[in-house]
Amino acid sequence: MNIKWDAQTYTDHFSFVHEYGEDVIKLIEQHDALSVLDLGCGNGALTKKISDLGMNVIGMDASEELLKVARENYPDLTFIKGDATNFELAENVDVVFSNAVFHWIHQEKQMQMLKCVYKAMKDVGQFVFEFGGSGNNIQIHNALEQEFRARGKVYHMPFYFPTIGEYTTLLEKVGFKVKYAILFDRMTKLNGEDGLADWIKMFVKIPFEGMNREERETIINQAVLSLKGKLYHNGIWYADYVRIRGKAIK
Repeated sequence: MNIKWDAQTYTDHFSFVHEYGEDVIKLIEQHDALSVLDLGCGNGALTKKISDLGMNVIGMDASEELLKVARENYPDLTFIKGDATNFELAENVDVVFSNAVFHWIHQEKQMQMLKCVYKAMKDVGQFVFEFGGSGNNIQIHNALEQEFRARGKVYHMPFYFPTIGEYTTLLEKVGFKVKYAILFDRMTKLNGEDGLADWIKMFVKIPFEGMNREERETIINQAVLSLKGKLYHNGIWYADYVRIRGKAIK
């Protein structure tokens, strides 16, 4: 899924994405001179965290906008442009790490992506990941769908949110041995009084393509209003995240 990112706004106001990802790094079994690919590295914040732990890491992302920020913020690290569903590395790595990426990739391309990951890993390499799972942001997407339907429009879900059973089956078909997998709820605090509206504008772009700005704003505002009793507590907006976190080996 190719979208144009507002990289600076993402970096300034949605830091929770990489902050939560720091826990995922703990799944990596570390040893000396471990080589790591941070797949879908975004602005490079987690690439830097991995490097600080003494691992030799390369960041890869498809977004030039995010890579520009990563290179500016972390000039001593290596960042390369690449498509997660179609990449090869000059040298295989001990670990492929990925946070908050795979739900952006179309379902029909997941197997292709996993084959690339498998091929990029050394024997007995580690694959550590977290992304949106079944039920992720379901209240937000349902509210948007209702607003689209009220206007005679179809809301096309832009993400892939699988169950654990579905995804571990894909991993095993590719050849991975799944060592750990969990699906868990994580209500996530958003920033500011317009936190939910800003979140929708940042992450839910594709369903609004071709729509004029006034109608888009109306749909978002009405959806936000309908969710205030569910996702707004004590002056703070939350997003109803559900994540899959896992580890597999080659």
